[in-house]
Amino acid sequence: MQVVEHTLSPIYDKNSKVLILGTMPSPKSREVGFYYGHPQNRFWKVLADIFNEESLTTIEEKITFLHRHQLALWDVLQSCEIQGADDASIKNPIPNDLTALLQQANIKAIFTTGKKATDLYMKYCYPKTNLPAIGLPSSSPANRRISYEKLKEEYSKILEYLIEK
Repeated sequence: MQVVEHTLSPIYDKNSKVLILGTMPSPKSREVGFYYGHPQNRFWKVLADIFNEESLTTIEEKITFLHRHQLALWDVLQSCEIQGADDASIKNPIPNDLTALLQQANIKAIFTTGKKATDLYMKYCYPKTNLPAIGLPSSSPANRRISYEKLKEEYSKILEYLIEK
């Protein structure tokens, strides 16, 4: 078990409409200094595919992509005790304060990536935000129970909140 402090800044701007929250950056993400940094994580491939874009490789491409598609990205937790990247091992979670992000952006929906992120959000953040989270399957390489096509289908729900009605 190790105490991990979140070191990545949230990615958003005033035009962000959808906030995507993971649990906590994995050891690989912390090593590369950006979200979903493990090469086998399917997060960036799925997002590129649902928006019909080329693959995203550099941090700059990913940030530009997020802004272009009005997506905000952060994590539920500011710190916790965790064993490696195992969300099931999380103890003593301290949530991020989403207040400033929600005041500065135009968030219409919050999505969480993985059951643990959803559970932690609903327990610690929802009472303050009053915005329910829409749970998505984890894109982690550890979650191979779900096919890539099913992952894409689930993540496509994000698109509904970006289309002007």
